[in-house]
Amino acid sequence: MTIKDIARQCGVSVSTVSRVLNDRPDVSPENRRKVLSAIQRSNYIPNNTARDLVKTKSDAIGLVVRGVSNPFYTDIIRVIEEQVTARGYTLVMQQIGTCDDEVKRGAMMEREKRLRGLILLGGRSDYTPQELAPLNIPYVCCSYDNQYGTLPPDSYASVSIADEEEACRAVTELYRCGHRRIAALVSGTEDRSISQLRYQGYVRALAAHGLPLEQELVIEAGSFDIRQSYLAMQRRLLAGAQFTALFAISDNMAIGAMRALREAGRRIPEDCSVIAIDGLTVSDYINPTLTTLCQPMEHMGRRSVEILLDMVEHRGGPIRETAHTTLRTGESVRDIS
Repeated sequence: MTIKDIARQCGVSVSTVSRVLNDRPDVSPENRRKVLSAIQRSNYIPNNTARDLVKTKSDAIGLVVRGVSNPFYTDIIRVIEEQVTARGYTLVMQQIGTCDDEVKRGAMMEREKRLRGLILLGGRSDYTPQELAPLNIPYVCCSYDNQYGTLPPDSYASVSIADEEEACRAVTELYRCGHRRIAALVSGTEDRSISQLRYQGYVRALAAHGLPLEQELVIEAGSFDIRQSYLAMQRRLLAGAQFTALFAISDNMAIGAMRALREAGRRIPEDCSVIAIDGLTVSDYINPTLTTLCQPMEHMGRRSVEILLDMVEHRGGPIRETAHTTLRTGESVRDIS
């Protein structure tokens, strides 16, 4: 699909399409709507770097980071950059917001930077083959898998933990310590993301131990944001929810929730135990230190590069690899059994 094809579909000139792509004001609303609609339907990606085509071979590996403020990605990014550089390639990184399209951005980078391969750090868990069609290079999904999508399992590469199983493990740890009223702090319960997977692990653990699922103990923050988590916990505490333990699906969310608990006069862990998943460095320096299941961030970054370059250099195909967490015992969980 070229800019001429877009113009032909819409019955406008090539210059009109160009003005729309460059967000020029001198285009009628109707023509702008037609052009943007055609671009959306065709997954057209503008090529802004034709001058780079004189290069005989690219050494660029792309990295798209979804969620610009997520501290979980810091160590992964560092390892990816080190490994890519050590293998003689150049890393090209772009960070996008949580609502932006990482595949579309990756496809644009592929065209503009002539990428050899791509790592998507954070992304949706429900891709379809049609949505991935604009990518014409090997790619690896790092820190997430495609459980809710329709990609054939052998058609894509990923490195992630088993989110549902690890969440079940975290809740089971609270049960082992005698807790029976266990709350869960999630982003959403039906958002087809890591949040939903970890919520399912929470539900599974409750059922395995004969505990009822109580909706007042499920706290939805709407995002992984620390402030939104603080506010969501604050609202639920004001509503009178009673629980002796909290499972937060991420360290970042746990930190926000712990502040709300303290402000409400609930001591940690004396009045409420808290456990999470991630293993952020900062969560080992808060008071009390957070008990959490640590993801092997450096391993995940390193394996993502190794798997990608094996595909780029034709030594292997797509691999879906599951990493395992390690329990870091902090001071935020109390045994009440």
